[in-house]
Amino acid sequence: MNHTVIVRGVALAVIGATAFAQTPAPKPQFEVASVKPSDPNARGGRIGFQPGGRFVATGITLRFLIQQAYGVRDFQIIGGPGWMGSDRFDISAKPDAETAAAIEKGKGNPFERGSTMSAMLQALLADRFHLKITQETRELPVYELVVAKSGSRMKEAPAAADDQAGGGRISMGRGRITFQAGPIEILAQQLSNQLGRTVINKTGLTGNYDFELKWTPDQGDQQLGPREVGGPEPAPSADANGPSIFTAVQEQLGLKLESAKGPGEILVINRVEKPAEN
Repeated sequence: MNHTVIVRGVALAVIGATAFAQTPAPKPQFEVASVKPSDPNARGGRIGFQPGGRFVATGITLRFLIQQAYGVRDFQIIGGPGWMGSDRFDISAKPDAETAAAIEKGKGNPFERGSTMSAMLQALLADRFHLKITQETRELPVYELVVAKSGSRMKEAPAAADDQAGGGRISMGRGRITFQAGPIEILAQQLSNQLGRTVINKTGLTGNYDFELKWTPDQGDQQLGPREVGGPEPAPSADANGPSIFTAVQEQLGLKLESAKGPGEILVINRVEKPAEN
């Protein structure tokens, strides 16, 4: 009888150890977060970081927040109610001291896929917006962003501007993108929004850059618009006979967009709710 009891005890210990080993590590989350509707009279929107690793978004839609959290473009988000793209929110979220120090120490795009910041924003959207999604991968037409044969014309941002920008600042109008101290990856993301097709960064350029890109939009361009990322109203193109976005990228930046096929991620919205105001 004693032998039987010992065997059962060992079995239970093994089961308990196995269950403990399989418990996933907790996902990083903001320590404190405030989410509230934006002032309806406010114009434009901004997203960025403050000292201490605090994430701040002003006048930003949920669709744009999902893009930042999951590293996708607007055309990759399927389903969900219309208010996701119209209602705007102000968010202020602070990580714990250890996470904040790690974020401030890091370089490049804080929302790089798989980063701590993107994981925390995903957790915030799930908690406050009750967001539930299904992720799918499909073979889709894409563009590859490469350096043109003439060579890159990208101007690296000064080190001081790089530190101050905290991962890049961007403003947009119709047929215009102005960029300060940011990585090429963010340029690829914004080109994806304009073209309605994933743009894969294959330039090999690893610095942070300042530039202004101007082109003449056509009916096929996907307009993210300054109301998402800053600026009062969409401005008309300065030159109705100006270059296409493809020509502008090559002539003004020394880069090139090449058609290709590649895996594309699709996010299907299964559930989402408006958050309760703090």
